[in-house]
Formats: sequence, structure tokens, C-alpha cells
Amino acid sequence: MEHTDNHHHHEAEISNLNTAFKLGIVLNSIYIVVEAAFGFYYNSMGLLSDAGHNLSDVATLIIAMIAFKMAQRPATERYTYGFHKMTIQASLVNAVLLLIAVGAILVESISKLIHPQAVDGDVIAWVAGVGVIINGVTAWLFIRDKDRDLNIKGAFLHMAADALVSVGVVVSGIIIHFTGWYIIDPIIGICIAIVIGLSTKSLLRESMRMSLDAVPEGIDYEKVKTAIAGIDGVRNVHHLHIWPLSTTITAMTTHVIIDNPAMMDKVINDIRMKMQQMGIGHSTIEAETKILSAENSESDC
Repeated sequence: MEHTDNHHHHEAEISNLNTAFKLGIVLNSIYIVVEAAFGFYYNSMGLLSDAGHNLSDVATLIIAMIAFKMAQRPATERYTYGFHKMTIQASLVNAVLLLIAVGAILVESISKLIHPQAVDGDVIAWVAGVGVIINGVTAWLFIRDKDRDLNIKGAFLHMAADALVSVGVVVSGIIIHFTGWYIIDPIIGICIAIVIGLSTKSLLRESMRMSLDAVPEGIDYEKVKTAIAGIDGVRNVHHLHIWPLSTTITAMTTHVIIDNPAMMDKVINDIRMKMQQMGIGHSTIEAETKILSAENSESDC
């Protein structure tokens, strides 16, 4: 009964996340069209740069949603681990897309900074104000699951950052309205680029680490090795490998030397249970006796 309840709970979580992705994509797509139209009409670099970033965010949500759906597909004879790795590849692609968006915003903003043009502060403030609501609602859709998956965390951080950026654009519109300082518009564009770049740094670093099968963030290799060595019956630990199957699933393989062949099943089970407690959900353990290990070493030589 408990297994059935957990299964239904997991299905409900997947359904909720799919709905969150779809709603976030629709809301932000509509807002991009509106923001870009006003940006072009009123010649606002702040609005155009924010619209450009929101476009990359829609791409981020789409790619993350596709990867999320692919990760739910079962393993096949060719893809024996399933399609979980898609979530890592998606987070890496999204980080690169964000860096491209940063470059484009900087180039255009610097051009506007050198050649400032008049913009309507009232329009900028009102349109960006709508963005605060749209981005805030989208971020809220992912806030509950942001710590479970790198893609979801990325979506949340980008939406939350966008909400703050839109607040900045609102401020710039108010400043332009009362002071006529049009140069504040490209300055806000540059600030947006800096905020995006900083928020992308950790996502890019962790995505690259995972794509290279590095030990995932939050798991200490030496602590894992020490924990295995501390299991009753384990004499030695070697050939320990830890890598991410996805942004949420970690795998491990290791060889252990045990004292008593009769304890082999118990030792393997104890190691597997300990690894689950340390965040490693998929483990493969090969147990050897001292005699067998010595024979293998001689044959290797």
C-alpha cells in the first residue's frame, strides 16, 4: 500500500512539474512579444535586452521540459541506463545559451551607451512591471522542487533573477520619467547582463562537471570511501568510481575485499544501504576474498 501511495505521489509530482513548465513557457512567450514590441516602438534597450533574455529563458524552459520528459522514459537494450543523462546535457546547453544572450545584450547596450537615444520612461516602467509579475509567478511554480533537480533549480534561478531585473527596469523607467537621464536605459541593460552572467556561472560549472562524469556536488569521495571501509567485514576498498546518471541520480561502482565469503551478501547489502543514505541511489559492488584478490593480482601481472 505504501509503495502504491509513493508511486501515485511521484506521478503527481511529474504532472505538476509538466504543468509548471507549460504554464511558464506560455506566460513568458506572451510577455516576450509584448515587451519586444514596446521595446522596438519606444526604442528602449532595457526592454529589448530583457525581452532577449526572456527569450533565452523560454528556450531554457523548453529544453529543460524535454529533458525532464526524456528522463521519465524507460531504459532500452541500447540505452541501458535510460535517458537520464539528457538532464545534464540540457543544463549545459541552457548555460551556454545564457552566455550567448549575455554577449548580445552587452554589445547592444554598449552601443546605446555610446549613442544614447530618448525613451519613454512611463512605458518602460509599466511594461517591466508586468514582467515582475510574470517572472515572479513562473519562479513560484518551481520553488518547491528547486533543490531536487539542477534543471528545475536553473529554471527557478533564472525566473527569480528576471523578476529582480524587471524591478531594475521599472526603477530605470521611473528615473527617466523624473530626470530625463536616457543614458540610464543602456546602463540597466549592462547591469542585466552582469546579473545573468553571475547567475549562470554556477550552473555552467556544475553542468560541465556533470557532463564529464565528475563526482556530483554534495558528495565527498573520501567520505564515501571511508564509509565503505567502515562496514563490518570489509578489509579493503579499491576501484571506487562515482558519477552522475542525471541531475538527480548518482551511480557508484566499487570493489571490496572481505574477510569471510559467507558474509558476502550481507556486506554488499550493508554497503548499498549506506550509499543510499549518502545520496547514491544506484550502486554496483563487487566483493572479493583476500585469496581471490591475490590470485587476480597475480594474473594481472
